[in-house]
Amino acid sequence: MAGKTQQKVRALRYAKDLLDVAAMPRKQIDDLLRLAGSLKAKQRQGTPHSLLPGKTLGLLFQKPSTRTRVSFEAGMNQLGGHALVLPMGDIQLSRGETVADTAHVLSRYLDGIVIRTYDHAIVEEWAEEASMPVINGLTDHSHPCQALSDLLTIQEIKGQLKGLSIAYVGDGNNVANSLIEAGAKMGMRVVVGCPVGYQPDQHVIDQARIEAESTGASIEVLDNPQVAVKEADVVYTDVWISMGREREQARRLKTLTPYQLNGRLLQRAKPDAIVMHCLPAHRGEEITTEVLDGPKSVVINQAENRLHMQKAILVQLLTRKKEVT
Repeated sequence: MAGKTQQKVRALRYAKDLLDVAAMPRKQIDDLLRLAGSLKAKQRQGTPHSLLPGKTLGLLFQKPSTRTRVSFEAGMNQLGGHALVLPMGDIQLSRGETVADTAHVLSRYLDGIVIRTYDHAIVEEWAEEASMPVINGLTDHSHPCQALSDLLTIQEIKGQLKGLSIAYVGDGNNVANSLIEAGAKMGMRVVVGCPVGYQPDQHVIDQARIEAESTGASIEVLDNPQVAVKEADVVYTDVWISMGREREQARRLKTLTPYQLNGRLLQRAKPDAIVMHCLPAHRGEEITTEVLDGPKSVVINQAENRLHMQKAILVQLLTRKKEVT
C-alpha cells in the first residue's frame, strides 16, 4: 500500500512553486484537497505517513508567525523530513547578499523553502532564482496556503464547494485576495463587503471574474456589509490592521467599525452559516467574542487544517525532481 501511495504522489506534476491560487490549475487544487483529507485521516488513525524521508525544508520568515510556521515545521517532521528555521538576522541576506546568490546556494542544501515576507515581488524573485520549490507563506498581496486550507474546512463541513456563497467582510487584504482567487477556481459565489479604499486588489478581482466565466463562480464587491452577508453559507473576516499597517490604526478602526462581524450581522446569513477567521483575532474589533467562540465558529478546525493542507502541499511539491542550477 505504501508503495502505491508513493507512486500516486510522484505522479502529481505541476508548477515548481506555489505563489498564489490564481496560477494553480483546478485539478491541482482538487488533488490537494483529496491528499490533505487522506493525510488528515492517517494522522487521526495514528497511521505513519513518512512520505518525505530525508527531505529538508527551509522556513524564511520576515514577519511573525504562529500557525504558518508551526504547521509547516510540525508537518514536515510528521512526513519524515526536517524543517530548518532561517531567522533573517542570522543569514547573510540581512547584510546585503542578493536573493539570487542566496537562492542558488540554498537550492543545493534544501528541497524546498517557505517565504513569509512583505513585498510579493520578493517571493517571485525567489521562485525565479531558486531551483527548489518556493512556497508563499504570506505576502502583503496574498496568502494562498490559508485559502487552500479554508477550502478544505468548508468542504468538510458543507460537503461541497461549488455553488456555495462565501461572504468576506472588513479589510480587503491578502487573505481576501486569495479567497477571491480560490472561490473563482471552485465555482463559488464570493461576496466581499469592504469600505471604499479598503477593497481587494482590482487586478485580482478582474482576473477572478475571467476565471468565473468558465467555473460558474461569481465575484461581487460591495461597500455594505449587511448586503454582503445576506444568505451566505460562510461568513469570513480578518484583522483590520495587518502587519505593517500599525501606523494606520486609528483611521482603520474608525472606518472599519461598521464592518464588525457580530451577532446582528451574522443573523443576515443563512441559519446554518459557518464563521471563519484565519487568526490571530482582535476580539472586539473585527469580530466579537460572542461570534468567535459561538456555535457557528469553525476557527479551530480551520487552524488545524493548515497543518493537513500544508502537508499536502509539501508532498505535492517536494516529490518532484529538483533541477540543479
